[in-house]
Amino acid sequence: MVKKGLKLTLAALMVTGALAACGKAGNQTSTDTSKTAKQELSGTITAAGSTALQPLAEEAATEFMGTNPKVSITVQGGGSGTGINQVASGAVQIGNSDVPASEKLDAEKAKELVDNKVAGIAFALVVNKDVTATNLTTQQIQDIFSGKVTNWKEVGGKDEKINIINRPASSGTRATFEKTILKGTKANDAIGTTQDSNGAVEQAVNSTPGAVSYLAMSYMVGDKKGTLKTVKIDGAEPTTANIAAGKYPFWSYEYMVTKGEAKDAVKGFIDYVKGKDFEKKAEEMGYIPMTKLSK
Repeated sequence: MVKKGLKLTLAALMVTGALAACGKAGNQTSTDTSKTAKQELSGTITAAGSTALQPLAEEAATEFMGTNPKVSITVQGGGSGTGINQVASGAVQIGNSDVPASEKLDAEKAKELVDNKVAGIAFALVVNKDVTATNLTTQQIQDIFSGKVTNWKEVGGKDEKINIINRPASSGTRATFEKTILKGTKANDAIGTTQDSNGAVEQAVNSTPGAVSYLAMSYMVGDKKGTLKTVKIDGAEPTTANIAAGKYPFWSYEYMVTKGEAKDAVKGFIDYVKGKDFEKKAEEMGYIPMTKLSK
């Protein structure tokens, strides 16, 4: 009888232990599921600013939303200055820009923002198809945009008036042009016309004889490749190899500016844009992936 009672007690203990183990395993599964749910990104993001960065941001947004269905991303243009001011005011979550925030805002406001480098981009000097000049020195470009040189024959082209198409002061592309090409020479805004986006520049250059302007290379790929003539700068073309070798000056980083450190869905999106999973697409679109640039 004692032996039989002992066997029953042991059996009861084994059943109790098994049930406890099952309960523990069940709790663990519940915890793991909870962790997975917490890691799922969700939210609404608005990015605005640079029209040079806009195509990349739009493509990345489409792909990112495809794998993160609870995230909604809207991408708008407006220029780098607009994007930085909007993110500073809290109107958008990301300010797309061709320049750091400190170049568009006073120091006090800029220190609240974080410049997240997401890619590099080359810009090209573009001309109307009837312009015969194929190479310009930095000095010649400075002379053209300051108004010192007004005819293409003065810089190796045919006898034709130079028609300048500028970008507005809010443009990050213009800021890069002034920093890397004009280098202190003041552009003469009293001559020529001003266009506020890459698309408007393309149309104006194509429709204006003798026209010259500057444009992001990201706008000149795919079905737009070859729609405008580019001019070499100091003998160099706007390629990744020439930029890496220090031969081509007209380029910049592209930034997704945030107010404070990026978090949650915003951080996930920015990390995706500059990461390995998107680098091939970025290169196809005319940008330079961060993996090919010194950070």
